Amino acid sequence: MILEQTLEKLHHMKLHAMAKSTRERLARPDHQELSVTEVLGLVVDDEWMDRENRKTNRLLKNANFKLKEATLEAVDFGKGRGIKKTQILELAQLKWIPNKQNITFTGPAGVGKSYLAQVLGNQACRKGYTSMFIRIPRLATDLLQARGDGSYSSYLKKISKVSVLILDDLGVCPLDDLTKRDLLEIVEDRYGVGSTILTSQLPTEDWFEHLGGAQVADAICDRLLHNCLKFTMVGDSMRKELAQEGLTKKERSDT
Repeated sequence: MILEQTLEKLHHMKLHAMAKSTRERLARPDHQELSVTEVLGLVVDDEWMDRENRKTNRLLKNANFKLKEATLEAVDFGKGRGIKKTQILELAQLKWIPNKQNITFTGPAGVGKSYLAQVLGNQACRKGYTSMFIRIPRLATDLLQARGDGSYSSYLKKISKVSVLILDDLGVCPLDDLTKRDLLEIVEDRYGVGSTILTSQLPTEDWFEHLGGAQVADAICDRLLHNCLKFTMVGDSMRKELAQEGLTKKERSDT
């Protein structure tokens, strides 16, 4: 009776994992010889782990990654793409986040720029940092919509607060003057506050011209590329390679 009352109180306090763990561990034969302190420690660990897992899942969901499978464990280090395994593992330690450093991945389409950016974003979420992934064309649309529905300021505030902002595909389409000014506001708000990862087919030295080659472009590039870790990726499109591998497998199965 006392146990049921205790479990009910745990549920009332929203300690659901602790309640479940208490019931299960007290019923386990291999726990009968454990002291009260040892059982209590295990039960608290179960509650803590459950909360950490739910926090991580929430961070991953809010990050809105396009590639859910982009994790450090899934990286194929056999395909260097211009970046060494040691460099990727160093980035995965996330020292650049507390240092408020930015990262750029540039190179041809399909070499894995967005993938690696999301790997780092995923790793950040798993370490308790907030992250947000958005393609530049979508950012322009979202900002325009935010201006129309009155949520512009709150949207900029949301972007400014995330620990890791991933801006994907800079240079894939031209930006109008309004979007360029919005981008300046974003990088200005984040300068020295959070880390931004950018991917682009354009080398960083061409960003100034792409952004209009004027004062706004100069201000954006200065804030993004100062204190920035730059990586140039090379190789053929991984999408083409995967398609060719699939074709080869089909040919083998047909023979």
